[in-house]
Parts: sequence; structure tokens; C-alpha cells
Amino acid sequence: MPVDDQHDPTPGDTLEALLDLGSLDALPRTGWLLRGVQPAESVAGHLLGVAHLALALAPRVDSPLDLGRVLAMAVLHDAAEARSGDIPGPAGSRLAPGQKRALESSLADDLLTPLSATARDAFEEFQAQETPEARFIKACDRLQLGVRLVGYERAGWRGLDEFWDGLDPELFAEFAPCSGLCAELLSSRPGGS
Repeated sequence: MPVDDQHDPTPGDTLEALLDLGSLDALPRTGWLLRGVQPAESVAGHLLGVAHLALALAPRVDSPLDLGRVLAMAVLHDAAEARSGDIPGPAGSRLAPGQKRALESSLADDLLTPLSATARDAFEEFQAQETPEARFIKACDRLQLGVRLVGYERAGWRGLDEFWDGLDPELFAEFAPCSGLCAELLSSRPGGS
């Protein structure tokens, strides 16, 4: 149950939210599973990878980013999946416009409000995509998929070509360090696309 701004969450609410978030360790990223990758990266592994990218690339961005907000969004942007599961792209594309976002926002409200207003605000900031920090994390989210893709292909996994489509260089134009890593990822693709 959401907590209002008049009082702090109870310790039990916080504990339950933390336990729910802990389930992200065991929740596999569905896209990889659907392509037969075993074991597939977990949602928690993805969030950590996005945080690693943020730490590597944020200091290189010309206009300074608020690293605290960047890292909060990095570790919380998929938090709602602790309650919804990782909805794969083909299923998500069948939902009415805005339906997935509304579902995730509602679940995140229930899940993150007991943690702190900071946690809830970070999730909302990411969803809105109005700040450079939020757009940077969206870029890191896509780049992390590319890093994982290169890792899987180097490990011998095949049939993952559709994931390369998520690395459209135009998606990273706002942030030169992201564009640079995208180019590096694309040059590592078999055939160097």
C-alpha cells in the first residue's frame, strides 16, 4: 500500500519492498530466454550493468550530469519488473499505447514508495525522459543490451541478430561517450556492421 507524505514507511513495508526487489536477482531477462540463451542474464544483472556503464560514461559527458540521480535511475529503472516480470518486446508491443508504462508506474509506486521519496522520484524521472540524466540512462540501458549481446556472441550464442537493431546510432547522438561505445559495439559485430 502506498505511503503518504505525512509519515515514514513502516519498517515492515520497507522490508517487504526490499524482499520484492531482491527477486530481481533470480528473474531472467525474457528476451534472452526466448532466444534460448541459458543461463540468461537476470534483471538485477542488467541493472548492475547499466550502473557500470553510467559510472564509465557519465564523467565523459560534456555537460555534467548529476551522478547520484543517474545511479538511482540505473538501479531502479526496471524495478517494477519485480512484480510484473520482464515483459518481452513482442508482448509489450501488443499492449495499448501507454498501458505498459501505466502498469509499471503503478507497480513502482507500490514498490518504491516504502523505500523513499528519492527512489520513487528516480523511477518517475526515468519514465518521463525529460532530463538529460533520464535520457542518458535510457542510452545506457540500450548500450548494456549491446554489451551483453557481444558477450553472448563471443561465448558462442547465435540467432541473436534482432538485438543489434536496438543499437541504432541515432539513439545515442545526445551523448558523445554513448555514441562512441555504440560505434565500438557495432564494429565488434560479426561482419562489422
